Amino acid sequence: MPLVITVISLANAGSTCDAQIVDAWRYTVRKPADGWQATNFDTADWKEGHGGFGTRDTPGSRVGTTWATNNIWLRKMFALKSVPANPALLIHHDEDAEIWINGKSVATFSGYTTEYKVVPLAEGKGSSLKVGDNLMAVHCRQTGGGQFIDVHLVDADNVPELPPAKRSTKPFQSDLITEWGAKVTGENVWTEYPRPQMRRDNWTNLNRHWDYAITKRNQVQPPTEWQGKILVPFCLESKLGGVQRLLDETETLWYHRTFNAKKVEGQKLLLNFEAVDYRCEVIVNGQSVGQHQGGNTPFSVDITHAAQDGSNELIVRVDDDTEGYQLRGKQTLVPRGIWYTQVSGIWQTVWLEAVPDRYIKDVKITTSARSNSIVVRPVVVGAAGTIRVVVKDGDTVVGTAHGEVLTHEITVKNAKHWSPESPHLYDVEVRLHDANGNRIDRIHSYAGIRDVGKVKDADGHWRMTLNGETVFHWGPLDQGWWPDGLLTPPSDEAMLFDIEWLKKAGFNMIRKHIKVEPRRYYYHCDRLGMMVWQDQVSAGNNPKWTRLQPNPEDANWPDKDHEQFMTELEHMVDTLENHPSIVVWVPFNEAWGQHRTMEVGKWMVDRDPSRLVNVASGGNFWPVGDIVDHHEYPHPKFPFDLGSNGRFEPFIKVMGEFGGHGFPVKQHLWDADRRNWGYGDLPKNKGEYKERYVTSLNRLNDLKRKGIAAGVYTQTTDVEGEINGLMTYDRKVIKIPAAELAELHKVLFAEP
Repeated sequence: MPLVITVISLANAGSTCDAQIVDAWRYTVRKPADGWQATNFDTADWKEGHGGFGTRDTPGSRVGTTWATNNIWLRKMFALKSVPANPALLIHHDEDAEIWINGKSVATFSGYTTEYKVVPLAEGKGSSLKVGDNLMAVHCRQTGGGQFIDVHLVDADNVPELPPAKRSTKPFQSDLITEWGAKVTGENVWTEYPRPQMRRDNWTNLNRHWDYAITKRNQVQPPTEWQGKILVPFCLESKLGGVQRLLDETETLWYHRTFNAKKVEGQKLLLNFEAVDYRCEVIVNGQSVGQHQGGNTPFSVDITHAAQDGSNELIVRVDDDTEGYQLRGKQTLVPRGIWYTQVSGIWQTVWLEAVPDRYIKDVKITTSARSNSIVVRPVVVGAAGTIRVVVKDGDTVVGTAHGEVLTHEITVKNAKHWSPESPHLYDVEVRLHDANGNRIDRIHSYAGIRDVGKVKDADGHWRMTLNGETVFHWGPLDQGWWPDGLLTPPSDEAMLFDIEWLKKAGFNMIRKHIKVEPRRYYYHCDRLGMMVWQDQVSAGNNPKWTRLQPNPEDANWPDKDHEQFMTELEHMVDTLENHPSIVVWVPFNEAWGQHRTMEVGKWMVDRDPSRLVNVASGGNFWPVGDIVDHHEYPHPKFPFDLGSNGRFEPFIKVMGEFGGHGFPVKQHLWDADRRNWGYGDLPKNKGEYKERYVTSLNRLNDLKRKGIAAGVYTQTTDVEGEINGLMTYDRKVIKIPAAELAELHKVLFAEP
C-alpha cells in the first residue's frame, strides 16, 4: 500500500493534512542534551525552519533554510495512514548524517552526495514506524566545501516528487541593536532636512508610521485593506521598520498614508523620495503621478495637479527583484559570507516641498584652488529671470555675482582651501529674481575650494594630489550597514558617529563601498574633512575575475540593462558631484557586473574631469581612468610584475582592499550560531589581532615606498557574518581604540 505522509504542525503535532512531503522542522546548531532523539524531548528553545538546510551553492540542493555551521540537529513530525511495506529514506547529505525514527537509529551516512538518493531502510530498521504520528531526528556534520541536509521517509515503490523548497518570509532576526536605534520612535525618526547642499525653509517631513500591505505582483489596484504599520524610512526587512518581512520577486509592497496640503496660486508641490528600492509608482488621490526605477538615488515628483486642499491620500507601489541585472550592492536573496540581507521599499527620507512655479531645481558647483574660484550654475524650471549669487565666509561676504546668464564665476581673495586638515566651507546663496527685481526663489548651499589631481614623484611613481600637494590616501572599506536599519542608519547622529570615529582614528579617506549614502553623510564628510572614494552600486552577471592579469574579459550585458546601469551611474554622479569630499569615482568592484569597461571608464573621465577615476577596484584591469587597483587578503601585496611591460605606467597604483582581520566579540555577534569569519584564521586573542593589524600596516608602508599611493583596510565595522570590523556591528565595542589606531597610522605619513 502506498505511503502517505502528511504535514504535522509544529504547534499542534496531532493534526494532519494531505501534503506528501514534510518540510517543517525544528533545529539547533548547538549540541543538544543527551536523548534529543527521543519523542518526549523538549525542543521549545529550538528554531523553526523549512527544509532543506544548507547553502545554495551546494550541488543538487533545495535550500529552504540557510545552515552555515559545522553541525546541525533536526527534528520533524510526520504522520502515516499506514506503514509501507518498503520504507526508504529520500536523502541528500553533505556531509556525514545519522537518522533516527521514533528514537531508534535507522541509518548512518558518510561523505556527501550531489543529488537525492532513495535508500531503503535495512531489514528491521523500519520496525519503529507506526500508524499515526512519527518523529524523525537527524544530525548532520560537515567539514568543508558545500553543505546540505534534507531527509524524507518515502515508499521506495512510490517515491513522490519533491516540491520546491519553501523560502521563509522572515529575514534572520538578530538581537543586535545600536544605542541610536534603541531610541528611534515615530516622532523622532530622521527629522533632519535631507538635502544640505540645496536648502529651503518650506518643507514637510513625511517620515513616520505608514500603512503597508504585500500582494501578488500581478495586482495593479491598491489594496482595500492594510496589513499593519511600517516605520518610514526603514525598509521592510529591517528591525527598525517594525515588519521584518522578506519581499519575494513575485510580490509587490504597497505603502499608504495621508498628508495635509494647502494649494497656493503660483506654487508647485514637490514630493521627494531620497531612495526607494527598486521600482516604484507614486499615486496621489487615486492619480498616478510618477514612476521611478533605481534603488539608490533621490527623485522628485510634481504632484501639484493631483493634490488638493486639506487631506490627501498617498500610495506608493514597490517591486524589487533584488538579483539579476538589478543594481543591488551587497544585497542578496540568500545572505551568507560577504552577502547580506535584502532591502526592499522606501529606505531614505520622504518629504514635501513647496516651490514657486519658476524655481531653482538644482545647483551645480565646481571650484578651483588654482584660481581660487567658485563656479555656480543653477538649473531653473521656467523662464530663468535674473540670478544673484552671494558667497560668504561666516558672516562676511567674500564674493557676489548677478545677471541673466546661468553660469557665474566668483573669485575669492585669499581663499581658504578645503582639505582633511582644514575642511573650510563657504556658504553659497542663490536667488532667482523676475524682470522687476522681485525675488522668486532662494536656496542655500556651500562649497569647498579644492583641486584633485596626480603627479609623479622623484622616483617616477604616480601620487595623488590635493590642492597641488601630494597626499597618501588611507581609509577603511566602509559598507554602511546597520544591524537595526540594514542600509538605513538608525539616525543622523549614528551616521555621524562612524565618520567622526574614523577621523579620530587617523584615517583621511573612506572608501564608500558599493552603497550610496543619504546626502547628509557627504555633508558631514565635507565639514569634517574626510575624503571619499565613491563606489557605484554593483550588480551580478560577472565576467571571469582575472584581477590585474593581461587580456581581461568583460561580461556581456544586454543593451537595456547597460542603459539602466548608465542611468543610475549618472544619477549618482549628478546627485553627489558638488561634494568636495568626493575625490575618486569607482564604477566597478572586483568584476561584479563589470561590462563595457572602456566605454564606462571613458564616459566617467569625460563626465567629471575634476576627480580621479578608479574604473575597477580589484577588478579586471583595463587601461582607462587614473588608477590601477589590487585587492589582497589578509596582508597587502601588489603584483608589480604584471605591469613590467609598461601596462601600469600611466596609472596610480593603490591597494584598494586588504586586511579583513577578524575578531569575534561575544554578545555582539549578528548570529552567534553561524560560522562568523574574517580573512585568514581567526586570531587566538586580542593581542594577536592587533599584531596582525600592525603587520599589515608595516607591509603597506613598504609598498608605499615602492609606489603604492593609497591603502584601503577592510573594514570599519563587522557586518552580519563578517567579523573583520574595527568595531562590532552594533558599534558598542571598539576593538582597537581610536587614539591607539591614530598613533599606529602615523607610520604611513612619516617622511621617508
